[in-house]
Amino acid sequence: MTATHLSPAPRTALETDIPAITKLWQETGLYRPYNPPEWDVRFALSDRNSTLMVWEDINGVIIATVMVGHDGHRGWIYYLSVAPSHQKTGLGKKLVAIGEDWLREHGVWRMQLMVRSENSAMQDFYRHLGYRALDVTVMQKDIDIPPADR
Repeated sequence: MTATHLSPAPRTALETDIPAITKLWQETGLYRPYNPPEWDVRFALSDRNSTLMVWEDINGVIIATVMVGHDGHRGWIYYLSVAPSHQKTGLGKKLVAIGEDWLREHGVWRMQLMVRSENSAMQDFYRHLGYRALDVTVMQKDIDIPPADR
């Protein structure tokens, strides 16, 4: 598909988009059953320090997403996802730039992201965009009951 088959720009996601976003994240390997998308979508949309943008084709089908947010110090990109039929078209690169611009507008000057260690294709993609790997260990601890169980 060409750019003429896309809406002119992404828009902010809505809660009603959750089923389509979930489907896209499943198709692109981002979905993890222990981390249901509806939690992250609702959380990103509920705070002024984050957003989730979706890009649609001319038929209104969501074909790409990017979630960005910041903690007051560092900006983060999450859930960059482009439908397989639209990969290698420059859409992912455009969404990264849009996410970076959103963070700049919010006063953030450093952007970070996490890529699963086995996802070498995405690591190469981000390196091509100027990102570099850091020598850090990401650690996690659940400090509350998951939203679906509350």
